[in-house]
Amino acid sequence: MAREAATVDLLTDGRLQLGLGAGSLRSEYDQAGLGFDPGGARVERLAEAVTIIKGLLKGEQVTFAGRHYRVTGHTIAPLPVQRPHPPILIGGNGPRLLTLAAREADIVGFSGLTFRRGGTAPPDLSGWKASSVDERVQLVREVAGAERYAQLELNALVQRVVVTDDRSKAAEELTSRWSQLTPGEILQSPYVLIGTVDQMVEDLKLRRERWGISYYVIFEPYLDAFAPVVARLAGR
Repeated sequence: MAREAATVDLLTDGRLQLGLGAGSLRSEYDQAGLGFDPGGARVERLAEAVTIIKGLLKGEQVTFAGRHYRVTGHTIAPLPVQRPHPPILIGGNGPRLLTLAAREADIVGFSGLTFRRGGTAPPDLSGWKASSVDERVQLVREVAGAERYAQLELNALVQRVVVTDDRSKAAEELTSRWSQLTPGEILQSPYVLIGTVDQMVEDLKLRRERWGISYYVIFEPYLDAFAPVVARLAGR
């Protein structure tokens, strides 16, 4: 992966952001023919991988012996354009993963989702509540420390973009899908954007003030709906 990432960064003239996660869906592991380990083991394996990948991308000769990986005197070529390495995004929702992200990532991604039993049960959406986002951002702040935290970029994965003049009605309708949440909790969540373009712009500004989130990932079906928001924020 380190070699592939370095090559992509070189071919794109330094535009790569390397997103990493521990994996949360059993079906994806099954499809790849891999065993689905408990969450702690998956995060531990990711932590080892991040150490190795960062060292290789820096141009170091890496020797590493862990529970999951062993590397002896390994280097890669070519090296990436971005130094010391392309920005690394680590995303998830659980405290162990966010602790790793706070220590090692350049971009901390918040998903708000906990997949129970590897995704064979409905996801736990309690992390979407504003109070839960408060707790997770505070965890990252404490683990990272003041100096490192000031350098981090915070990211949120938006699950739905709904353009409407009646945001209350739209939020009420979404409770049929997300029954764990009230309409008010859905409207406050950084993982959903509902309303007019002006309302979405205002929500994004408020969320940046409250949580410091400045980077959003939007799923492809909602790109056209979100485009006017981007244009408005860019002053166009």
